[in-house]
Amino acid sequence: MAQFSGRTALRAQGRRVAAVLAGQQSSGTRHPLVAVAMVLPLAIVLAVVFGGWEAVMAQASSVVGMLGR
Repeated sequence: MAQFSGRTALRAQGRRVAAVLAGQQSSGTRHPLVAVAMVLPLAIVLAVVFGGWEAVMAQASSVVGMLGR
């Protein structure tokens, strides 16, 4: 069994190297700022469409009110 799992890992590694050499994108993780840049426009649109901004402001004002006591 150990021989098979080692061979499988080598094949997978070989496929990744071949994909990188062929110019295909790696399946690694992306930079956090890139992820934020991808998600932020959709988050803004959803907040505006579903009234999320008012909910955030209402909760923030209640927190400020509790801290001000």
